[in-house]
Amino acid sequence: MNREFPVWTWVLGALLVSLTATIALADPLPAASAGTASAGATTASIETPNMPPSVRNAIREGMRSPEHREQIAEKINASQQQGILGIPGAPSPNYFVGFLWAIWVGWIFSTVGAFGGIMAGVGHITIFGLGDYARSFGKTNPMNAMLTDCIRVSNQWMVGMSALISVSNYYRMGRLVLPVGLSLAIGSVAGSFLIPRLTAGRVNLKDYIGVFGIIVLALGGYLFYQTTERGRASKQDAKRAADAFEKQRKEGGPATEQGVKVLEGSVGFMAISLAIVLLGSLWGDVAADLFSGSIYVAYAVVAVGFVMVFFMPKKRIRFTFSGVEFSFLGYVPAVGGAIIAGLASFLGIGGGFLLVPFLTTVGGLPMFLVAGTSALAVLVGMIVSIFTYMVGKGVAVPWGLIGVELAGIFVGSMIGPRTQKYIPDIWLKRIFVLLAAYVGLRYTSKGFFGVSILPPF
Repeated sequence: MNREFPVWTWVLGALLVSLTATIALADPLPAASAGTASAGATTASIETPNMPPSVRNAIREGMRSPEHREQIAEKINASQQQGILGIPGAPSPNYFVGFLWAIWVGWIFSTVGAFGGIMAGVGHITIFGLGDYARSFGKTNPMNAMLTDCIRVSNQWMVGMSALISVSNYYRMGRLVLPVGLSLAIGSVAGSFLIPRLTAGRVNLKDYIGVFGIIVLALGGYLFYQTTERGRASKQDAKRAADAFEKQRKEGGPATEQGVKVLEGSVGFMAISLAIVLLGSLWGDVAADLFSGSIYVAYAVVAVGFVMVFFMPKKRIRFTFSGVEFSFLGYVPAVGGAIIAGLASFLGIGGGFLLVPFLTTVGGLPMFLVAGTSALAVLVGMIVSIFTYMVGKGVAVPWGLIGVELAGIFVGSMIGPRTQKYIPDIWLKRIFVLLAAYVGLRYTSKGFFGVSILPPF
């Protein structure tokens, strides 16, 4: 009798219950009362001791403009209860709901290696109402920009924590291809730093966000094709490895026999290359204003680190998984990671859901290896981005909510790698296809009609 099927169906059922409970238990968000505060309110009357410096700075900057001053007076009411970031009248997220939602975010990211940032954004923007609250100040109001940055960094903390736990778990379980992950990370950091800066003002891909949505739908369709018999036949190595892994798991074979064994790959050289790329990007984001021309030094350092992958002592990455050998040029993941990161930076989104089809289609890897390998690249990107926002720009985050969410992320991310092996490779791809359809429809509707038909709106 096969006892594997009920295990993962029960787990998925529990996660869906948590997801449903999240929405059902969400408290009505307190709305800021328009007109209850005088349009002549001063900063002293609406600032609170619990406000971080970035919030106070945004309020003070906004109060210099008559238009922004009126918006702030309407939305920040000193007589109301303090909400997020100590702002009177702001939404007050329910911590229990945040914990449940974070379990879902951690599980989905650690299972398929993507969609963590988007799912985190659904919680912060839609369920907790922070998106509507930020928009209520108007596009040009400093409060809007401050709250938007807060949402972004909060999302990144959740994704970064899930990526960290996923990398640790999948590496110990032998389901992370370290040289591939390092090469992806090198390209991801270089692409997200160099491409937007070198092409700024020349290309605006946000105008083509609807086309991007169609591309995501097409990627999802192609990945669905890979779940058909004909599609699986075109990826024989991935199919054989996935089938062998599933068979060994059912027979109770030792995990060490199933895991990744790197035969060739310049891991140490890649680690040095990644360190150089990180050094250049952090310098460019934080310290570039120290002296004239220092940004060009950062460009050069990042470029050197990226180019190094083309001159690795061992040109190829070779490894086995469940007895099946995979091999490709070591710089291929770096190039793919750079293109994906650059595109993601233009559109203001995460690139995890583009890394997955890249690894399965171009790399030919089974889904059992994709989640952990892509998580390594995502982790490095999140570290750089969080550092840039919080150290370079002084963006504040709601630490109480973040602390609860990180606890939920930990739970979900510990469950994900342990339940992933119970889900057939074909169904891991189909889960990704469903989420790709969600993302594609959202960006297609937003790009062509100006309004997203799916949350976050």
